[in-house]
Amino acid sequence: MTFPIEASCQCGQVSYVLKSAPLKVFACHCSECQKLSTSPFSVTAMVDANDIEFSGELGEWRRKADSGNINGAKFCTGCGNRIYHFSPSDMSIIKLKLKPIAADTAYLFEPQVHVWVSEKQSWYEIRKGSRRLINNRKVLFKSLSRQGGENSHLFRFALPYL
Repeated sequence: MTFPIEASCQCGQVSYVLKSAPLKVFACHCSECQKLSTSPFSVTAMVDANDIEFSGELGEWRRKADSGNINGAKFCTGCGNRIYHFSPSDMSIIKLKLKPIAADTAYLFEPQVHVWVSEKQSWYEIRKGSRRLINNRKVLFKSLSRQGGENSHLFRFALPYL
């Protein structure tokens, strides 16, 4: 894969240039993400904020997550496409919602883990062998702390948003 890659919203008003691959990609099955995506889950690519540049007019709204943390969202003011989410307390990671649609970049946005599967739609089947995490925060954090690894901090960062 050659970087940078580019993508835009439906109307083309907002675009971005991604300079490197996402750090981690989640498929979230929580009820909030089902509302957001109007589908059984939402795909979120965790991207280092230094590796992406946005252009175009972005609107913003915020909500309080179940954890009590604030979750911010940026969207296109023209077509309404959700572009990314962010944590106002830590802008170092962008939670990218808008993905490129080119066939040669699709693999970059394949979910590496499914989260909040206890809220998943009963009719949706997660592919056998896919990594799954439940929505019990204590169990989840204990599991993540045992895993370690260079990207385990990304799971901890993503959870308040989820």
